Amino acid sequence: MRLSKDSQDSRRIRLKNLDESKPGHKIYTRAFSGLFRNLRLCGGLVLFVSYFGTLWLNIDGHQAVLWDLAARQFYIFGSIFLPQDFPVLSGILLACTFGLFLITVLVGRVWCGYACPQSVFTWVFLRLEHWTEGDRNKRMRRDRGRINLDTAVRKLVKYLLWLFVSLAVAVTFVGYFVPVRRLVPDLIGLQVSGQVAFWIIAFTLATYANAGWLREKVCIYMCPYARFQGVMFDKHTWTIHYNAARGEPRGSRKRVHTDHKEALGDCIDCELCVQVCPTGIDIREGLQHECIGCGACVDACNSVMDKMGYDRQLVSYTTESRLKGERSRLLRPRVLSYLLAFSVVVVALGWYLYQRPLLELDVLRDRQSLYVRNAQGELENVYLLRLINKSSRPRSITVSVTGIAGVRIEGQHQIQVGAGGVASMPVRLVVDPQELSGGRTAVVFHAHADDAGSDGLRPLSASTENRFLSPERPL
Repeated sequence: MRLSKDSQDSRRIRLKNLDESKPGHKIYTRAFSGLFRNLRLCGGLVLFVSYFGTLWLNIDGHQAVLWDLAARQFYIFGSIFLPQDFPVLSGILLACTFGLFLITVLVGRVWCGYACPQSVFTWVFLRLEHWTEGDRNKRMRRDRGRINLDTAVRKLVKYLLWLFVSLAVAVTFVGYFVPVRRLVPDLIGLQVSGQVAFWIIAFTLATYANAGWLREKVCIYMCPYARFQGVMFDKHTWTIHYNAARGEPRGSRKRVHTDHKEALGDCIDCELCVQVCPTGIDIREGLQHECIGCGACVDACNSVMDKMGYDRQLVSYTTESRLKGERSRLLRPRVLSYLLAFSVVVVALGWYLYQRPLLELDVLRDRQSLYVRNAQGELENVYLLRLINKSSRPRSITVSVTGIAGVRIEGQHQIQVGAGGVASMPVRLVVDPQELSGGRTAVVFHAHADDAGSDGLRPLSASTENRFLSPERPL
């Protein structure tokens, strides 16, 4: 939505006046309450419990979610993924991408307002600032005035709380890559490695800076989503709008002027919608890329409308078409295309996970020698078997071979493979030359778990074809 030149000039003047009232051009948000604030609190609580609690769960003796980069093993709720399962990560990223596009074209930037970590932790830091330094007016007076003991103590407590939250976020994040039950005691005993300490410090500083100091600047200037999301909007996208036809002309007045004798709209120009906005915009000047769709202005305006005795929804989640009195359409080409792409990726990912083998067998023939004739006149080929166990339990694996009459494995044919582990086993195949026609003969290696069914263990099996080499002419 483009603003007219007069509206743009009005907006610049209004924002200039607002900025000049703020020391250092800092945005001071006002505390508020309402439906969307409560929804954001509930969503934030779910995210906090998930983020801080998931890594403390144990499934089959392993941390529920652990990206063990050193061992190249990734534990996700009882399943073990290895670097060979890269398509899973690609599928998850694609599903999240198309899912975000679908949500954006339907309801705008609700991800930014309700679920983005930057927004969630910014709200937490704002709440701590309000709790330690007081409401908006008190914070402005403290920053304008001289530093005294009370102000210094309050700011010190605020910074310490910010630091504590940042450290908790950083330790939890690193705990998804280093087992948290080992990380926390090592951290308390100052026994963590230099690499781990570096990442904890780095993420602590990043969280502290982003949520405590940069805040809305991350959303406005650093986040690329703020720039390209406007391309995905159309007149049927549900975003936050100000009903100018009902609210204009603005003007202050006494409470409950239902007869509108002053020929004013419903907007009393209290600017609460601006004061509660975490990015400091005036929603009455139209849809702007800085808006993160958090609904704070909707709650603030509804509370004012209730006090004035006017109808709610002067500022509301709606569509441009509804504001114009037109019908708003849910299903449209853009929505259907994103929905189709998202569905295809999810189905493909689900199919891959369903048929993903939990046991892999790779066979590499020894290239140092083509074949060997033993004392009994039999031909021998040597192979190196590589077994990958993707289950969450250690498994006992037995190897067999078929494809040539009388073929047998000489020596070891059973091995123990740990959970998510990789084991190598050399084997020697022995064949009577009378069973060979010469040259290359196909053989099939089979691996299966001997302990299937015991203690609830599921069957595992894998097969791989290779070649048995012999002279071109039978011996």
